[in-house]
Amino acid sequence: MPSNGNRPLKLQFGLINHEGRYLTAETFGFKVNASAPSLKKKQMWTLEQDSQDAQVVYLRSHLGRYLASDKDGIVSCEADGHNSDCRFLIVAQSDGRWALQSEQYLRFFGGSRDYLSCFAQAVTDAELWAVHLALHPQANLLSVARKRYAHLSMEDGEIAVDLNIPWGVAALLTLVYLDGKYCLKTCDGRFLGNDGKLLTQSGRVTAYTLEFKCGKLAFKDCEGKYLSPMGPTGTLRSGRCSKPGKDELFDLEESHPQVVLIAANGRYVSIRQGVSLAANQEDETDTETFQMEIDRDTKKSTFRSSQGNYWALVAHGGVQTTSTAVSADTMFSVEWLGHKVALKANNGKYICTKKNGQLLAVSDSIGEAVSSERPGGSGSGSDSGEDELLTLKLINRPMLILRGENGFICRHRNSSTLDASRSVYDIFSLEFSGGAYHIKGADGRFWYVNGAGLVCSDGEAPEAFSLELLERGRLAIRAKSGKYLRGDQGGTLKGDGPGPSSSALWEY
Repeated sequence: MPSNGNRPLKLQFGLINHEGRYLTAETFGFKVNASAPSLKKKQMWTLEQDSQDAQVVYLRSHLGRYLASDKDGIVSCEADGHNSDCRFLIVAQSDGRWALQSEQYLRFFGGSRDYLSCFAQAVTDAELWAVHLALHPQANLLSVARKRYAHLSMEDGEIAVDLNIPWGVAALLTLVYLDGKYCLKTCDGRFLGNDGKLLTQSGRVTAYTLEFKCGKLAFKDCEGKYLSPMGPTGTLRSGRCSKPGKDELFDLEESHPQVVLIAANGRYVSIRQGVSLAANQEDETDTETFQMEIDRDTKKSTFRSSQGNYWALVAHGGVQTTSTAVSADTMFSVEWLGHKVALKANNGKYICTKKNGQLLAVSDSIGEAVSSERPGGSGSGSDSGEDELLTLKLINRPMLILRGENGFICRHRNSSTLDASRSVYDIFSLEFSGGAYHIKGADGRFWYVNGAGLVCSDGEAPEAFSLELLERGRLAIRAKSGKYLRGDQGGTLKGDGPGPSSSALWEY
């Protein structure tokens, strides 16, 4: 098991027919159709492979029921288990689309709108489905054979597969969906070509067809060859294989937030001089960077070093990176206080910075100066009463893609407002500034909240937003008014949320 300790992301996807419509499992009557123009919850499917025969797959809907076809080609999605009518074979086409064949009756599944059946004896355009991954497009890529993670190697101008832990912004890859195929985009905005070179523009040689094998992913290039790690550093490029073996298989894993913390003395929290945490450094390196892993149930955070060890509470309130496993003493509550945070250890005490820079969990409360740090407050950050306050900076999301409960955030087609329920996404830039963030579009203009409470994306000047990493994989964004950004029922992004409710939480 690689030392990041993550489980692979569950591969959920949408299936798009020849008319550009998504296969949909309706909530009532277990009916299926292909009417939806975009990928939402009802259009998400999970692939499950048969335990005995790896060629056979089952398609599970968002309701936990399975797609099935009877001998007359009548299709339903009511089965609650792996019965014989639910067994399908994927016949992958050269353009990346799938034909789904009933294993039992050898007929092909297709059609349009409400008229879907599994009765075609041969594959035509109506029986072909494009695959659109439903997971958040930013992830870490793990080679199954090498048990190493991919990252951008700036010196060599390539993607190398040689990291034990996916560390820093270089390990963040974005899967860009274009015309039924995927490109791999690095953190500096370049695309991986099939010869291993990184290109500034996407095109034929940067487009890959996704194939699923035993729950893993393979990337097939325009020549029918597969990406695999090559040579001592694991240079990612297409090899000679026209069938994917273990070397050509990858897992996608959730990319946890990685942060640096700046104490009240203006220095970075670091372990450069040993295992004890101290705010005594003036630059950001791996020894000042920590991975935040948020517990799904308690919402508490662990902080992990680049060596894989966790912060842990030790005797007399000390905090050291000595723990190799998660326990109560490695869990910290994060309190979000405008542009600052406070961390409470398992002993019920807040971490504070001592005069020598050492971090100790010994404070009963946060200093009096906190009130001035709330959104809209002046907060100079120099008061001695602020020894419990830290500035937290997210470093591994320079490219920000946000997905809410109803879809992605994307520029509105005809105005400066933002939609929060789209199946396609825009990539925004995240710029850190004194505990706050500026969010910028591809045109160089900034987000701001207008007088009507709408979030607009055509600002000439940057406006400060706070990010709160509240749940595993989800953050909240707070405007300078103190209100949260939320998607309203009409799908518009507004800056008037009273709290971090489900409509104000964003996968990132």
